[in-house]
Amino acid sequence: MTLENVTNITGLFEIINQCKGKVELVSEEGDRINLKSRLSQYLAVAGVFAHGYARELELIIEDPEDLEKIMAFIVSGESKG
Repeated sequence: MTLENVTNITGLFEIINQCKGKVELVSEEGDRINLKSRLSQYLAVAGVFAHGYARELELIIEDPEDLEKIMAFIVSGESKG
């Protein structure tokens, strides 16, 4: 799943923390970063979100219910802060 122009970083991580399965951020190099880890979240904020928003994020979401949660967050407009 590709997310674009996410500005509500805190909200996104709150949704991810509620997920049951793995949620991974795929780096440009193809590395997978576990976004359910607090340390990984801090690193993602420092790197990917350095400008206050993420232009494009590639996420791998293991559980279909988790995908629904994240999609609802995006569709609701909450991802725009």
